[in-house]
Amino acid sequence: MTVPNTKAGVAATGTGVRSRPRGVLPALCVTQITSWGVLYYAFPVLNPAITRDTGWPASATTAAFSAALIVSAVVGIHVGRVLDRQGPRTVMTAGSVLGPLSLLVVAAAPNLVVFTAGWLLAGAAMAATFYPPAFAALTRWWAPDHIRALTVVTLAGGLASTVFAPLTAVLAEHYSWRTTYAVLAGILAALTIPTHALALRAPWPPAPHAGCHQSAAGPDPAVRSRAFWMLAATFTFSGFAMYAAVITLVPLFLERGYTTTQAAWALGLGGAGQTLGRTLYAALARHTGTLTRTATLVALGGLTTTAFALIPGPYALLVALSVLAGIVRGNLTLLQATAVTDRWGTTHYGRLSGLLAAPAHTAAALAPFAGTLIAGPLGGYPALFAVLAALSAAAAITAIGTRPARTSTRART
Repeated sequence: MTVPNTKAGVAATGTGVRSRPRGVLPALCVTQITSWGVLYYAFPVLNPAITRDTGWPASATTAAFSAALIVSAVVGIHVGRVLDRQGPRTVMTAGSVLGPLSLLVVAAAPNLVVFTAGWLLAGAAMAATFYPPAFAALTRWWAPDHIRALTVVTLAGGLASTVFAPLTAVLAEHYSWRTTYAVLAGILAALTIPTHALALRAPWPPAPHAGCHQSAAGPDPAVRSRAFWMLAATFTFSGFAMYAAVITLVPLFLERGYTTTQAAWALGLGGAGQTLGRTLYAALARHTGTLTRTATLVALGGLTTTAFALIPGPYALLVALSVLAGIVRGNLTLLQATAVTDRWGTTHYGRLSGLLAAPAHTAAALAPFAGTLIAGPLGGYPALFAVLAALSAAAAITAIGTRPARTSTRART
C-alpha cells in the first residue's frame, strides 16, 4: 500500500499519492472566468461595432475569430502532450502573456490582415489557457475525485459570459471597440499572468499506473477504437451546433428587434445557466450511465436550439430559454471533460483529450464563420438555428456508439 503524502499544502486521495495544491482551484476559477470572458465572449458583443466602424464584412471578422479557434484546436494537441509530461504552469503562464498581447494587436489593427494575425495569436493563447489545460491539471492533481474539482472550476467559468458580456457592452457604450479591447487586455494580463505563475508551482505528480481499464501500451489502442471516433464525431457535431448558436445568439436577437444590450444580457444570463447546470452534473453522473448521459445531454442541446428557431418572443421567454440552454451547455462541458476518464482512465488524459478535442474544437472554430455565412442564404438566423438543431440530433445518434469495448471500459465514476 502506498503511503499518503502528508506534506503541508498537500492532501491525499486515498488511492495513492495525489498532491492537491491549495491555491489551484481558486486560481483556475479566476483565470477561467477572465480568459473565456475576454478572449471569447467579448467578441460577439463587439463584432457589430467592429464591422460598423471599419466597414469590414461580418463574415470576414468572424472568419478571423474562427481562425483563432482553429489554431487553438491544432495547438491544443501539442499542449496536451506537454501537460502530460511537465504540468500546467509554464503552458498556462505563457498563454496568459500571449493573450493580452494578441488583443492589443487586434485593437490596433489597421486592416483585416493584421486583425486576423492578432486573432491567430489569440488562438494559441486560448489553447494554453482555456478549459483543456485546466482540466488536465485538475484531473492529474485530483483524480479519482476529479469531477468535484472540474465542477468547481466550470461553475466559475460558466460566469464568464455573465460577467464579461454585459461589462463589454457597457465599455462599448462609452468607448470605441479598440479602446474596449485594450481595457479588456489589461484586465486579462492583471488577473491571469501572476495567478498562473504563482498558483501552479506545485510539483507535477507522476501519471498513475495503468489499471485494468487503462492500456499499458499507451493511448494508441483507445485512439484506434470505434468508440473513440464515434465520440469524436458526437462532440464535433454537437460542438459546431452549440458554438454557432452561442456566437449567433446576439444577431438572432438583433434580427428580432431587440437591442445589443438586451442581447448581451441574454447571452450573459445564459452563462449563469451554465453555472447552474454544472451544479447538477455530479448527481447526474451518479445516477446515469456514460452512454445514456452523453446521448441525452446532446439531444437536449438540440431541443433548446430548436426552441430558439421557433420562438420569436417575448423577451422574457427568450431570456428564460437562454438560461435553459446554458444549463445544458454547462452539463455538456463537464461531459466532455470527463469523457476520457469515464472510458479510458486518467493515465494518458492530456494526449487523449487533445486528440479528442481537436476535431470538436475545429468544428467549433468554423461555427461562428459558417453560421454567419449561411444565415443569409437560409433566410435569417431562425432558419440557421433550425439547421443547428438538426445537427445536434445527428450528434445524439452517433453518441449511441461511444461505448468502448468491455475490456477497456472503466468503472462508473
